[in-house]
Amino acid sequence: MTEPISPTVEKPDTDEYRTGTTGTTLQTARSGAGQPPATRGRTTIAGGVVEKIAGLAAREVEGIHALGGGFARTIGAMRDRVPRSRAAVSRGVKVEVGERQTAIDLDVVVEYGVSITAVAAEVRENVIAAVERMTGLEVVEVNISVDDVHLPDDGGSEGGEVRVQ
Repeated sequence: MTEPISPTVEKPDTDEYRTGTTGTTLQTARSGAGQPPATRGRTTIAGGVVEKIAGLAAREVEGIHALGGGFARTIGAMRDRVPRSRAAVSRGVKVEVGERQTAIDLDVVVEYGVSITAVAAEVRENVIAAVERMTGLEVVEVNISVDDVHLPDDGGSEGGEVRVQ
């Protein structure tokens, strides 16, 4: 009678693609003078970095007024006194970062009159291109939630003519 075959798990020679709580390792870690300089050490990318890249890339698209839901924008506006602070840039952006991939969720406010589907498609393209180019991570999905439509300012809200008597 033969014994059942059990799978043998071998430890890799390097620490390639190790994930920790602070981010994702993207480069193979090797030591030794004979190794190429690009492989001597690890590069770790924190989730906050991916959030910033995605937030900035989404805001570059024409038709996007802001990121974040109504309540988050209100609270964030009170907190964020300095433009482009980390909280302002990553507001409305949530990411999950794995070993080689990332998934991104965006809450956006679009300008009135734009095609929401066209803006969403352009946001996806811009975010995927920026994140993949800058981090090397594969973006598996970009989920977009349109939380509001920004209406143009009519200019008559302060001291203007009263419509209802």
